[in-house]
Amino acid sequence: MVVGAQATDVDTVVIGSGPGGYVAAIRAAELGKKVTIIEKDNIGGVCLNIGCIPSKALINIGHHYTDAMEEAEKKNPFGLSVNDVKLDWDAAQAWKQDKVVSQLTGGVKMLLKKHKIDVIKGTAEFVDNETINVEQEDGFKLLHFNDVIIATGSRPIEIPPFPFGGRIVDSTGALSLPEVPKHLIIVGGGVIGSELGGAYRMLGSKITIVEGLDHILNGFDKEMSDIIAKRVKSAGSEIFTSAMAKSAVQTDKDVTLTFEVDGKEQTVTGDYLLVSVGRRPNTDLIGLNNTDVKMTDRGLIEVTDSYETNVPHIYAIGDVVPGPMLAHKASFQAKVAAAAIAGAEDAVDLHVALPAVAYTTTELATVGETPDSIQGRTDVKISKFPFAANGRAISMNDTTGFLRLITETKEGAIIGAQIVGPGASDLISGLSLAIENGLTSKDISLTIQPHPTLGEAIMDTAELADGLPIHV
Repeated sequence: MVVGAQATDVDTVVIGSGPGGYVAAIRAAELGKKVTIIEKDNIGGVCLNIGCIPSKALINIGHHYTDAMEEAEKKNPFGLSVNDVKLDWDAAQAWKQDKVVSQLTGGVKMLLKKHKIDVIKGTAEFVDNETINVEQEDGFKLLHFNDVIIATGSRPIEIPPFPFGGRIVDSTGALSLPEVPKHLIIVGGGVIGSELGGAYRMLGSKITIVEGLDHILNGFDKEMSDIIAKRVKSAGSEIFTSAMAKSAVQTDKDVTLTFEVDGKEQTVTGDYLLVSVGRRPNTDLIGLNNTDVKMTDRGLIEVTDSYETNVPHIYAIGDVVPGPMLAHKASFQAKVAAAAIAGAEDAVDLHVALPAVAYTTTELATVGETPDSIQGRTDVKISKFPFAANGRAISMNDTTGFLRLITETKEGAIIGAQIVGPGASDLISGLSLAIENGLTSKDISLTIQPHPTLGEAIMDTAELADGLPIHV
């Protein structure tokens, strides 16, 4: 930046174009603001390019490959058989990137163009409370803004014993391995590690997960995660919990992890080591130290219910503010912040239901209260219905898991729900709607569900909560 350079006046700036940034930009434009997006990488952010979307594409490839292999080995009950199943890894990667990712990011670009949103390619850094410097390939640009929304997302945490490079990869690297590993070691059994591990396990890899806590998928209760752990182990893979990863040594051909369990040191050697121990907010490299914006000791930005910081006209959303790092959370907050900038008096976040999903081999989903969060309460009831009693699940040959409702005993209000099983990621939406709108188990049980569907499990669980179950 050249001292004394003239700044260009702009209206609303959004830093980042992920599911928080691009949604904020479009909504602000819809509400009459002239918007400029600053993006240092690719439109769509981590989610569309190297996160949520490509990982789900990889998981889908894994499901198809597993189904085909079961047919080839005559392990399915449908009387189907095929010969000579082969995986063209380059073709699979090309479909993931050139079809899935490109189609979605291209769609976002078209939407930004439709709403006349200016896009500046470059790295943003605050100069003060009202000015941003954008470093571009061919120079820099100073912007003097009226309002700004910080939507810079997060990045994988890199820890000293396991620097990324070579055969030690983060989640981004794991999505684009040059081949399907025979053995993939994973440090961190959270959602990202378990999802990617599940994808590669379906593609034929042996998986070893080393997790520091007492169970994998710690964002879900142990009853749920144990179902996934059992399935992983039944396929010949390994899970070590309450374990401490200590060091790794890699060669041109493999990588060896040293870890400790119950005071005993062990080693495991694999083709690649995925380190997935969490993510850190991208707030440290955007010049916030040049502003008066207040931060937490974890590097998160403090905000109000409208996602405004302590500095008027500076807003922040998504992974850079407190709360779970979820794409759909960022998108919701984006709409609130955009409405606040546009002057809407009711632009506050009052939501009560924030669902979370793990796209493991058997999907997990949760929203609202959990068995752990209601411990000690005597005014609630837990009702659980098995997918083994659901006609649609049986006809799909996929009966693993259950649907659980947590209701208040007095009025029957639904305050929590968890699902392990087929279609969990889609079924949780209806239960989020129920919690958000204060619906009761009676409201659900009196709603006619089409037959045969997985959705009937919601009705059956509600009837169980009402004390009038039919199918259990």
